[in-house]
Amino acid sequence: MKKVLVLGVGAQGSAAAKKLDTEPNVSEIICADFDMDAVEHVLKSVKKGRGAHVDAHKIDSIIAAAEGVDLILNGLPLECTQNVLDAALAVKANYQDYAGTTALTDMWKNSELFNDPKYEHPDFEDPATEDWYYSICAMHYIYGPKFAAIDRLALFGTGSAPGLICAATRDAMRYLDTCETIYNIVWEGAIAKRFQPFWWSPVTALNDMSEMALALKDGKLMNTPAFGLPEKRYFDEMGDGDPVVFCEHCHDEPLQYFFNKDTHFKGVKNAYFKYAGAGMDFAKPLYQAGLLKREKIDFHGMEISPFDFILSQIPPAPKYEEEIQEFIDEGLALDSGCMVIEAYGKKDGKDVLVETHVNAPGFVESFERAKITAEMYLTGQGGYFFSKLFINDKLDQKGVISSDMLTLEQVDTYFEYAAELGITLSTEVKDL
Repeated sequence: MKKVLVLGVGAQGSAAAKKLDTEPNVSEIICADFDMDAVEHVLKSVKKGRGAHVDAHKIDSIIAAAEGVDLILNGLPLECTQNVLDAALAVKANYQDYAGTTALTDMWKNSELFNDPKYEHPDFEDPATEDWYYSICAMHYIYGPKFAAIDRLALFGTGSAPGLICAATRDAMRYLDTCETIYNIVWEGAIAKRFQPFWWSPVTALNDMSEMALALKDGKLMNTPAFGLPEKRYFDEMGDGDPVVFCEHCHDEPLQYFFNKDTHFKGVKNAYFKYAGAGMDFAKPLYQAGLLKREKIDFHGMEISPFDFILSQIPPAPKYEEEIQEFIDEGLALDSGCMVIEAYGKKDGKDVLVETHVNAPGFVESFERAKITAEMYLTGQGGYFFSKLFINDKLDQKGVISSDMLTLEQVDTYFEYAAELGITLSTEVKDL
């Protein structure tokens, strides 16, 4: 029987806690947050739960809540990552994170490994990307040996994207001998009748949309322009209409695939994350007008940050059942979406495309199944399947891995779990 600490019970953490409550191998779920109202809300929906107040900026607070747990599930902001990692090491627990991190740059730069010539130093245009890259280096090469030394595993990037999409991309590799190019393609097609541009954290959304993107090109990591490098696609999930323009978007997948290009992705040379939909349509003109800049400007004698002002005008994503019910009652202008993996390479000497579609419940069906939005469903459940691998002892790796580093057997188990909740893969291998 396993004890799990869910650290941060927002949209992702609360969905995971509710699913973990159904697991026979879980004896207790510690629902922890600084916001005790959020904790109490989740506890109403779980039988095996108990609450804990945690200030994640204080490592001793995390350790106190984590004593005796088998798994810490981290759903907190990136700046808390180091404290949660160190707390997991202190209590000898496995660690799972929905995201990666940008908070370990100084640790990497100050380590002896930084100047080791076997580790690459890409030349990024955007300093934020450098922080991100070096932080992931620290995860793999500093924290990896520490978790291996205590016979535990730390797994990061485990939501829907990154996470589920990474497992699906890994699945596509079974159909190739070598891989040249990977596209991860996401279209957000859930549109409310009222103004609701994002179904997840607006600050996270606008942060991603205001930064330069990242791609793997010709075997090298490099920055690409936000909303740049357009690619037109049309998939059946989009219904009637013209092809959609997908653009570059700052996301984890190309970074994760870079680290594992030779070990898990058949020598892939190029990897892109392409995004489109209501959120991108809303944010692009703001970006072009300079309204997503963080630097303060003088506006009629007042200093304001355009980013902060825009953010203040965006409604938060609905989280609670009664809030989501209002959108259902109002009806949706569109209830759709797609997540597609295109992997180009060779099989038996032929050029082929492996096209994989992730099939998942839409907004209304997600609410009918779990009283949550489609975004919460896919991200929360996507993370839950990784948690289920942990609690059922299906992960035998030690150290640190990202969500794209599952074995193909583990990928099969992951999607067996997913199918039980209506999330499946459809794959077609096409000759080129």
